[in-house]
Amino acid sequence: MMRWPFRQLPSSRLPDPQDPNWERALINSVTVEFLRDQRRARRWGLFFKLAALVYVVILLLAVYADTLSQSVGVSDEHSALIEVKGMIAADTDASADKLITALRKAFKTEQAKGIILRINSPGGSPVQSGYVNDEIQRLKKKYPDKPVYAVAMDVCASGAYYIAVAADQIYVNPASLIGSIGVRMDGFGFTRAMEELGIERRLLVAGDHKGILDPFSPLEPFDEAFVQRLLDGLHQQFIAAVKEGRGERLTGGDELFSGLFWTGAESVELGLADGLGSSSSVARDLIGAEDIVTYSRKRDLLERLAERLGATMASTWAQLMGADGLVSLR
Repeated sequence: MMRWPFRQLPSSRLPDPQDPNWERALINSVTVEFLRDQRRARRWGLFFKLAALVYVVILLLAVYADTLSQSVGVSDEHSALIEVKGMIAADTDASADKLITALRKAFKTEQAKGIILRINSPGGSPVQSGYVNDEIQRLKKKYPDKPVYAVAMDVCASGAYYIAVAADQIYVNPASLIGSIGVRMDGFGFTRAMEELGIERRLLVAGDHKGILDPFSPLEPFDEAFVQRLLDGLHQQFIAAVKEGRGERLTGGDELFSGLFWTGAESVELGLADGLGSSSSVARDLIGAEDIVTYSRKRDLLERLAERLGATMASTWAQLMGADGLVSLR
């Protein structure tokens, strides 16, 4: 049976079969009903388009609200705030690219009387942390009259502390966790599990040590010694940066560089920090510009959506393939 491309006519609108012109009347009724459906569909289509537009506008406002609100006061004297938050890595808000962009802007802005690095991070990439440390040192020489302060929140450890020591002074909360001056490399070994399951590993390489740290192969003494030498070298770079930044303020011994960490109150006693304080107190009492303007550059909306969609799959695949053995300061 043939179906009409629109909903069935109500019985009240059907023509009387006894009417000699019932066919014409039926066609008229069908046409009228079809036009009504078309108008109804257009109205709903317009509604959903407007709803989608409102949704996009709300998303954009949510993403850029901080930037819009902060931009008003940039023309007045203020303290420039740069957030170092979360893992320090290439594709995060705490990447060297984003932090350095914010630092250059803050140093260049005449109305910014001082810079505050508000840090809440367990660390991350030694390369990214080193880039930021080097850039702070360069900018301090270029703008000698602009002070830089680091303020630790919950955690300022490892790679995050690597960045903090480039500041003129470091301030903490008594309960902050500070330190973890060390280098680590993570990985897994599945050789015993493979033996019990009867799984044979087939690894072909060109280069005697190309398969170094393969999680499905035994850890060879040479490989372990080679990687340990690399870690020790990176550790010495970290220690040198800390000593350069803190100088004679350090009162502790070798335990400072053992990878241990301390509370904020203890870190002041050990010379890892200069005192207790917050972003507000530093801006008010040290910089002398109580108004704070955020200079942090965050990932845009598309970057965040892409990360949410792909992060879980990428992380799982990397772990399965044994690609998690990356060096990190955390």
